[in-house]
Amino acid sequence: MAHIPAATLGNKNKKHFLGVPAPLGYVAGVGRGATGFTTRSDIGPARDANDVSDDRHAPPAAKRKKKEEEEEDDEDLNDSNYDEFSGYSGSLFSKDPYDKDDAEADAIYESIDKRMDEKRKEYREKRLKEDLERYRQERPKIQQQFSDLKRNLIAVSEEEWANLPEVGDSRNKKQRNPRAEKFTPLPDSVLSRNLGGESATAIDGRSGLASMIPGVATPGMLTPSGDLDLRKIGQARNTLMNVKLSQVSDSVAGQTVVDPKGYLTDLQSMIPTYGGDINDIKKARMLLKSVRETNPYHPPAWIASARLEEVTGKLQMARNLIMRGCEQNPQSEDLWLEAARLQPPDTAKGVIAQAARRIPTSVRIWIKAADLETEPKAKRRVFRKALEHIPNSVRLWKAAVEMENPEDAKILLSRAVECCGTSVELWLALARLETYENARKVLNKAREKIPTDRQIWTTAAKLEEANGNIHMVEKIIDRALSSLSANGVEINRDQWLQEAIEAEKSGAIKCCQAIVRAVIATGIDEEDRKQTWIDDAENCAKEGAYECARAVYGYALSEFPSKKSIWLRAAYFEKNHGTRESLETLLQKAVAHCPQSEVLWLMGAKSKWLAGDVPAARGILSLAFQANPNSEDIWLAAVKLESENAEYERARRLLAKARASAPTPRVMMKSAKLEWALNNLDEALSLLEDAVKVFPEFAKLWMMKGQIEEQKDMLERAAESYNGGLKRCPNSIPLWLLLAALEEKRNLLTKARSVLERGRLKNPKNALLWLAAIRIEIRAGMKDMANTLMARALQDCPNAGELWAESIFLEARPQRKTKSVDALKKCEHDPHVLLAVSKLFWSERKLQKCRDWFNRTIKIDPDFGDAWAYFYKFELQHGTEQQQHELIERCNAAEPKHGEEWCKVSKDIANWCFKTEDVLKAVVRNLPTPI
Repeated sequence: MAHIPAATLGNKNKKHFLGVPAPLGYVAGVGRGATGFTTRSDIGPARDANDVSDDRHAPPAAKRKKKEEEEEDDEDLNDSNYDEFSGYSGSLFSKDPYDKDDAEADAIYESIDKRMDEKRKEYREKRLKEDLERYRQERPKIQQQFSDLKRNLIAVSEEEWANLPEVGDSRNKKQRNPRAEKFTPLPDSVLSRNLGGESATAIDGRSGLASMIPGVATPGMLTPSGDLDLRKIGQARNTLMNVKLSQVSDSVAGQTVVDPKGYLTDLQSMIPTYGGDINDIKKARMLLKSVRETNPYHPPAWIASARLEEVTGKLQMARNLIMRGCEQNPQSEDLWLEAARLQPPDTAKGVIAQAARRIPTSVRIWIKAADLETEPKAKRRVFRKALEHIPNSVRLWKAAVEMENPEDAKILLSRAVECCGTSVELWLALARLETYENARKVLNKAREKIPTDRQIWTTAAKLEEANGNIHMVEKIIDRALSSLSANGVEINRDQWLQEAIEAEKSGAIKCCQAIVRAVIATGIDEEDRKQTWIDDAENCAKEGAYECARAVYGYALSEFPSKKSIWLRAAYFEKNHGTRESLETLLQKAVAHCPQSEVLWLMGAKSKWLAGDVPAARGILSLAFQANPNSEDIWLAAVKLESENAEYERARRLLAKARASAPTPRVMMKSAKLEWALNNLDEALSLLEDAVKVFPEFAKLWMMKGQIEEQKDMLERAAESYNGGLKRCPNSIPLWLLLAALEEKRNLLTKARSVLERGRLKNPKNALLWLAAIRIEIRAGMKDMANTLMARALQDCPNAGELWAESIFLEARPQRKTKSVDALKKCEHDPHVLLAVSKLFWSERKLQKCRDWFNRTIKIDPDFGDAWAYFYKFELQHGTEQQQHELIERCNAAEPKHGEEWCKVSKDIANWCFKTEDVLKAVVRNLPTPI
């Protein structure tokens, strides 16, 4: 066997892949789950060999040089100067030239920044203020924390201040307060005696305790023998206290008694009434002191200072200040008056006397001096002294005259008009005190002295009227106007009319009429005369000057005799404020000038009829027929006159003539109504059947026909009449209501509901139809359905007072008040709502409120009869006979015609002859009391 060399054996054991490049994508150990990774040596260095070096390893000197160069070039362009919002603090183009465009751009940016800053300024300041307040609340200063305690230090007395210890001064307390009383605790030996059941009333003088009690003998002094009695010491102390109290209660005048109530009152008066901050008072004092020192001759500063001290309760300081001010400003009457006010009455007299010596020409000071006097004699003396210094003061003369009796006053006034010749009041006062002849002389002198005053002239006219010289009144007024005009005085008609009103109030009727006639046409344009005079008359009537108003109407009618409107206003004025005779006289003149005015004829006839003069009323109506032939109003007025006086045959004949000559729906209706009232039902039905053929659009004819058929118990025919009327008059609400009531009467509730539903479709937003439907449900006992209908009705008619009034009493008692408030918000001035609120107060027994609300109701709508009826029932239960009588008179004057309960009685044919008072009492009998 051949020998194999060792090198050959080594090559056989070597792996064939060693030294061979790894295949593409090979990762060592991937087969056993290892993960491959890459190192820096696998990818090579971070920089390429050809890159420029960054000199990180350059010498230090080179580095410094390069850094300085960079800082020179880009001084501000580094990261430390960079801000996320504002960028670099430096300019990127600082090396470039700065031209006009750059300046313009900078100005624009600056204006924009300023505008944006202004927008945010208010919010920013508000935010800063809130943060500051919150910070101060969370972290207040010590000064603020103790400010209230520091303010209370004002109540600390000087003794308490002296007893406050100094910091670290406890050792020197003895030297600081050598007179302080020393107290020694009671020894245990005394306590042990008491605890042992002994009653110790004395101190052993040998025990050494006696030296601790002031006034008891001390060692080295003479001491009494035996023990010291504590009980006697207590008794002696009480005796000493009683002696001191007795001494205090004594006075020079004798024994006085301390009044505890008065003492407390005095204490109360010492409490300052000012409740403000003490710091404000201090500031005010400083400011006023500065003002006084700067200008001590400024009186308001002294007055303000004194009043500040007065307010803060320091009255004596206020008096001292004001007196110092008077010394500085002796010629200021305000200061002297303020000083007199602040002083007590006795001192005030001396102050005001001093003021009068300093300023003898001050009227106010003399008036104050007189006010301080209590006796009339002293007051008169002061006034006369004042008049010696100031003889031309009207105020002083008037005050002096008021203190005198008539005879002395006359003498004073004679002197007063010499000194004050231009005072109208003094001349007139003298004229009132003189006799007729002397008064005329006084007024003549007054006219010479004061030729431009109208009051002197009017007083002269009143004087002549009062003495029976009526013919002189108008002459004086005419002369007054011409004289005043000649002296350059403008004639103001408003002032003169006011003078006329004053003259009437003083009882000078002829004078006021003369003034009205003289000035009524002054300063008015031709086209404005009628309306202006009517306004003047109404204003006079409002002020209660009825004679002036009558004079204005008289003048206007003399200028416009054919104006019916003025005659009517004058007639209504006489009806309301005049007598029956004056009204009839005026109406006679009126129909003479306006014969075609039917209203004036009818007013005259009614006045005669109300006075009981039926023949005169017939005569007026016959004259009216001649002036207005075939006038419906006059025909019907004549028929009413005859029927009211039981002349039924004459009324029938008049109606027959009227139907023949002037066949109108109202004439046909009145004809049928007369027969119906006289219970001639067949004749009435015959007339109505003919009438509805001729006047089918007149709903009242259908209503009367159906009601007569109901009265005859012909319900089917009545329903046909109502339906026939609704075909011709679908907008007649009473017809719908009558038909629904008829169906309900026949117990056909479904049909009644259907009728009202049809009516609401034909007449939307009608409160009366809704109300009728609601009441049908209430009468049927279906309250839930009624409430549902009420809600729908209020949505459909939100401002209907009838519905709101009904809804108040649909609620339970606790909810009625709330409902009434809602109703008043929606319908504040509706009479139905006001009446419902009145009934609500009545049910709650709030009688005065109820009466007030009833008065409001009838004032808002005097034609609302239901309000009068409920009010009268209320007065019958809770009022006096006088109140009931006054209410009946007011109701008769108002003559109400409407209202649901009122019309049930007044429209009932059985009550066709009832007057207003009869209707009122009949309605009250059927009214329920609110509960």
